[in-house]
Amino acid sequence: MHMDVFEALADPTRRRVVDALRSGERQVNDLADVVGIHQSGVSRHLRILSEAGFVTMRPDGQRRLYSLAPDPFREIDQWLAQYRQHWEKRLDRFGAELEARQQQQQDVSRSDKE
Repeated sequence: MHMDVFEALADPTRRRVVDALRSGERQVNDLADVVGIHQSGVSRHLRILSEAGFVTMRPDGQRRLYSLAPDPFREIDQWLAQYRQHWEKRLDRFGAELEARQQQQQDVSRSDKE
């Protein structure tokens, strides 16, 4: 995976554009309204997202409709999966240790009552 993927998403405005596109295709003017910046700024961010592979454009007559491309998100998910597995194993061990300690406390409480 290229660092370009993370650089493209590092900008908060580009993340807002990506969030706005989660609901489906949109035109630049629609995105400008949602994101809260001028159309020229949205176009610049769309170009960067497109170059990184996050966004595709589909012409529809006079309109250009932008949508999310799934592949870069899958790539990020696959990369993160390695770390997710590592942390899940650690959290599972932590959970098991907590359970064992709670059981010990319950056993001590029962023996004190007897």
